[in-house]
Amino acid sequence: MTHESAASTTSPPADDQTGRTPVKAAVGSFMGSAVEYYDFFIFGSAAALIFPHIFFPNADAQAAIMSFMTFGFAYIARPIGAVILGHFGDRIGRQKVLMFTLLTMGAATFVIGCLPTFSQVGWLAPILLIVARLAQGLSAAGEQAGASSLSLEHAPDNRRSFFTSWTLTGTQGGQILAALAFIPVVALPDDIKYSIGWRIPFWLSAVVVIVAFFIRRSLHETPEFEKAKANNEIVKLPVGVLMKNHWRDVLRVICCAFISAVSTVYGTLAISYGKEVGAVDTTITLWLVVAGNVVALFTQPMFGNLADRIGRKPVFIWGALGSAAIMPFYLLSMETSNTLLQFALSICVFSFAYAAANATWPSFYAEMFSSKVRFSGLAIGTQLGFLMAGFAPAIVTAMGGLKENGWVPISIFTAVIAVISAASALTAKETYRVPTSRLGLKSAEVPSHA
Repeated sequence: MTHESAASTTSPPADDQTGRTPVKAAVGSFMGSAVEYYDFFIFGSAAALIFPHIFFPNADAQAAIMSFMTFGFAYIARPIGAVILGHFGDRIGRQKVLMFTLLTMGAATFVIGCLPTFSQVGWLAPILLIVARLAQGLSAAGEQAGASSLSLEHAPDNRRSFFTSWTLTGTQGGQILAALAFIPVVALPDDIKYSIGWRIPFWLSAVVVIVAFFIRRSLHETPEFEKAKANNEIVKLPVGVLMKNHWRDVLRVICCAFISAVSTVYGTLAISYGKEVGAVDTTITLWLVVAGNVVALFTQPMFGNLADRIGRKPVFIWGALGSAAIMPFYLLSMETSNTLLQFALSICVFSFAYAAANATWPSFYAEMFSSKVRFSGLAIGTQLGFLMAGFAPAIVTAMGGLKENGWVPISIFTAVIAVISAASALTAKETYRVPTSRLGLKSAEVPSHA
């Protein structure tokens, strides 16, 4: 494909002679990610609002830190899961691994809803919670990497960012569902809320997992993987090839992926900040998250399309630096009684800043790797970078982020990770005009006939 045709904005049919099914892949990735991250963010909401009261002996600041630590434990499992699931994703195919991640996440989330509390079994309760959270992390490690790889390899060359952006738009759908599920829970009387009420959103995950299972089951393997399989080009140890030929790209993705901490600051830490420091009603804090994510459902595909027109790097960098610039104003609004201002800034920081990076990174990161190691490279790089997101709430809380003037350490933390992400993105090659078959090829991987 020439540069001119790659830059064309004409969309091909959903199913073409290449075997690509971009629309079907995007829908499957959206639905699977929505289910996975409904489960994942349900835990985040509960860690901020419920778990300090039921899984620890005292619902004080120390309990809040320990609760956020359980949230972060999933991010410890994610790099391990990335190596394992990345290996099988590059060895046996993207679709099979995605089915495994879906079922694992659903089972772990349902089990959390059945766990005993601290008053019933003591410290065994948080231990069991951590075990289930580790299973969630293992599953999430392969979800976005697999869905992004699958969507990108099904997409036409000139629309890769648009179609892969739907993977992350699915995560916004999951976060919306999680927040909506908890809004009625937090309105319940305490005796109901802390007994059976908080469990219901976790049990409901079983329903949405079944729906997503049947959608994802019909997805085809990608033409890129099938071609490699037919030509006997599947590598035996993808991680070995990855570390030999792509270690710089892995390091770059790790640093770029620090930007994901904006999401946990916004969706988890800001909830607690508004409640503890700003005295914002808990229901309002959840609606702020819903509003930002609802608007992002529309802005993220727009940013994905923009990245297909002007390149990945400028859109991603705007998302990183824009998040850092707007976050202090959003946090300060939480100390006021101006609800309209809070909603406006919530939408600005998430839907028009962070959403740009969020929509672009699935194609931006994936295009750094060849198809032989794409799943592994994307999974390992992102999951190591996402460790920053997992422990951001606990780190910033320990820095005084939930105390008076806590907006200062939160804003400084956000600015530092945003600058690191943007600077790392500047070192990457621009790939939006590169044909899919040539993405990520190093000199050692270029076919002799090329």
